[in-house]
Amino acid sequence: MKTQTSKSQIYCPMAAIRYARVLYEVGVPKEAVQKTREIFEEVPQLHEIFANPTIELQKKMNVVDRVFPKEIRNFLKVACRYQRMNLIEDIFTAYDRYCDEQNQVLNAVLTCIQPPTEEQKKGMEAFLCKKYGAKSAKIEVRQDKALLGGFILRVGSDEYDWSMKGRLNRLEQRLTWR
Repeated sequence: MKTQTSKSQIYCPMAAIRYARVLYEVGVPKEAVQKTREIFEEVPQLHEIFANPTIELQKKMNVVDRVFPKEIRNFLKVACRYQRMNLIEDIFTAYDRYCDEQNQVLNAVLTCIQPPTEEQKKGMEAFLCKKYGAKSAKIEVRQDKALLGGFILRVGSDEYDWSMKGRLNRLEQRLTWR
């Protein structure tokens, strides 16, 4: 059963989307972006440094030069100069999405009681690639015991609900509408 939903869409500010496109178009390697993301995760004080208006811009630039990979430094300096470092996590998220979009990689969320076998997962990936014309598909698996059985597959705003809970809800709706 296919229904429409927007729950799987994650909000990203427009500025973050624009910066992510620039990050992609200037050719910063994905490895440098990933390393930068890891640095921000390992050293959360960096967010405070870049957000602090009392720290001079030049000192922030020095931090960028000392801490981050060479390939991404200029991008981070521009983000610093225009006070967009508060969006860095959103920029990285939008960058990942944009890379996937450019490489025709489809992202889906599978909610089920127990993880699928590799064969089942490959079958779903093949279905998604054929249905949406993608070269490949990434499926994030989430477990939810409340489904009672079956699964829910979300791709963008499309939802394929083949869970027992969903089927019972639809049956209940049909019976109450008569």
